Amino acid sequence: MKAAGILALMGCLVTAVEPKIYTRCKLAKIFSRASLDNYRGFSLGNWICMAYYESHYNTTAQTQLQDGSTDYGIFQINSDTWCRNTKLQEKNRCHVACSALMTDDLTDAIICAKKIVKETDGMNYWQGWKKNCEGRDLSEWKKGCEVS
Repeated sequence: MKAAGILALMGCLVTAVEPKIYTRCKLAKIFSRASLDNYRGFSLGNWICMAYYESHYNTTAQTQLQDGSTDYGIFQINSDTWCRNTKLQEKNRCHVACSALMTDDLTDAIICAKKIVKETDGMNYWQGWKKNCEGRDLSEWKKGCEVS
């Protein structure tokens, strides 16, 4: 009986992070409002395509890499260089907790993604973009979406 009570209490204390999976058009609107369209010469289609191939628009996506680091959120931003997970030696160039990159509010993720594009070789940081989006006609990615 005591064990059942403890398990029930633990169940109440554990907060599950529900994944937020955006639609293509909802992301197009968010990205457009965040001035990603033509940011550093990359069209809105590039951003939507990249987010799809990196996370399938899932804000809570996490990928554990062989080097022990983790990619986080809709843009799969790496903990070794760009965000703070738990290790003190991490560079944290975006000055943000990795957990902040996995929320429904994409503000921190977008700010960090802009910093990555600005401070590295553009969108070449993302393998999903390089393999699936680079050099292609990406107009279809925002087709049918009302963006301002």
